[in-house]
Amino acid sequence: MNITKQNIDELNAVVKVKVGPEDYQTKVEGALKDYQKKVNMPGFRPGKVPVGIVKKMYGKSILADEINKLLSDSLYKYISENKIEVLGNPLPKADDGKIDWDNQKEFEFSYDLGLAPKFNIELSAKDKFNYSVVKVDDSLVEKQIKEICARYGSIASTDISEEKDFLFGDFAELDAEENILQGGIFKSSTLFIERIKDTETKNKLIGIKPEDKIVVEGSKLSENATDLAALLGIDKAKAENLKSKFQFTLKKISKLIPAQVNQELFDKIYGQGIVTSEENFKAKIKEELEQMLANDSERRLYNDIVDALMAKAKFSLPDEFLKRWLMAVNEKPLTYDEVSKEYNGYSNGLKWQLIENKLIKENNIKVSKEEAEEHLKSTIIGNYQKYGIPVPADSDVQSIVNKTLSNEEESKKLFDKLYGQKVMDLFKTKFTIEKKEVSYEDFLKK
Repeated sequence: MNITKQNIDELNAVVKVKVGPEDYQTKVEGALKDYQKKVNMPGFRPGKVPVGIVKKMYGKSILADEINKLLSDSLYKYISENKIEVLGNPLPKADDGKIDWDNQKEFEFSYDLGLAPKFNIELSAKDKFNYSVVKVDDSLVEKQIKEICARYGSIASTDISEEKDFLFGDFAELDAEENILQGGIFKSSTLFIERIKDTETKNKLIGIKPEDKIVVEGSKLSENATDLAALLGIDKAKAENLKSKFQFTLKKISKLIPAQVNQELFDKIYGQGIVTSEENFKAKIKEELEQMLANDSERRLYNDIVDALMAKAKFSLPDEFLKRWLMAVNEKPLTYDEVSKEYNGYSNGLKWQLIENKLIKENNIKVSKEEAEEHLKSTIIGNYQKYGIPVPADSDVQSIVNKTLSNEEESKKLFDKLYGQKVMDLFKTKFTIEKKEVSYEDFLKK
């Protein structure tokens, strides 16, 4: 076997693999003998069909299978031994000639390789980033308490609609003369008055009673085509171009009754006796808001750093190769245009992955299995404690940890998260991070 590599440019190469009988013949003969043991054919005892007949029936497919296995093994071994950093997997060249499996003895196969780019990343204290410290004031705490009371509130029926009520009724599409359109859209749905932005439509829905009928323009029931489609039971494309009016027949009015700020609410949220006064409740809400907003600030800082490093590390990818590779590996058939449409998002993600991997390697960042287990244990115990639920025995917690880590997808998510945290810790030691206190409103505007 002979394998050669020709660089086309810095990001693309072609590998040629030449295979002769000395490389595959022994494997093919072994495979034929295995087939001979399994083949059932009238007139022959099981496993006693002559090799010549087996070869005549299955020889070409066995030869093709064994050569494909040989190619795969040898190609990846060559890439590994020669430390070639590739993106995606080798792709067979489309212009390789047709193979004559009956008569050909020598074979040559060509593969396109997408090569990983070479680049440098410098982390310097000269680079400055802002970290927002969001001020949690009394008004923000009160707003959060209001939302909590709504979340833990109850629903009651009422007779006349008000702005904050939910309306359940029937929507029937109308024709040009405002008569119900035969075969038109008909859907029973729930409508939240407060979410309607159009003032005229909102006012029509306030002050009505069950069995009242009003006419509304479908397009003004929601500014979002996705929500409108769900409300009327139609697809999004139809919702985007909806011109019809609808008759809305009110069937039921529901009013949200917010929960009272009392011991019953405290116990529902935090568990029996964890919070015992309104003062403690507000302090707890403030602490949670500060933690939540600190996490948001951390994510924003991380994203700002990622954007800056992406802009600084100006390198290219083997784009055409990667588009072909995405078409080849996708479960459902994709056209070149479909891949091209989504390619920028994919390539940006891949570029950051290359940058992050380089930082991890150059700074010797590691996450051990023991670290992952301890983090997972701490998270599990914290979740139980947060909701006032008794923490299970150590053996039960360990069982949850083992089950999670045995799931390949969940385990990868956890390790990716921990590597991300360590990369963020690296950023904090290398860059200049300037803290700046901002209001919640200003934080949202950014």
